[in-house]
Amino acid sequence: MYRNLIPRLAGRYHLVAPDYPSFGHSSFPPAEEFDYSFESLYELILKFIDKLGLHRLSIYIQDYGAPIGLRLAQRNPERIQAIVAQSGNAYLEGFTPFWEPLFAYDQLYPPALPRRV
Repeated sequence: MYRNLIPRLAGRYHLVAPDYPSFGHSSFPPAEEFDYSFESLYELILKFIDKLGLHRLSIYIQDYGAPIGLRLAQRNPERIQAIVAQSGNAYLEGFTPFWEPLFAYDQLYPPALPRRV
């Protein structure tokens, strides 16, 4: 999927495309050595971008990486310029207390009533 996209964007943007542990060309640590949770992956990516000195980011989130990217944006909004999402799942595990007022608002209206936002 990224094989054709990255070369097309590389001439105009500084691109960084990390693999998560056990994905792509990365190592596959045993579960006893690495906590395979969205929280752990978020912490790993945060350390990675800090190590690279990346302070302002536009992030492309897709599939399994969406909850990680959304954590990054929610907890570090000053660093995020834009979010491009493609087939990104926002697993309930990925939602933080920040989203609770929006979930509560959604419960105010029965599904049969039209809503205006």
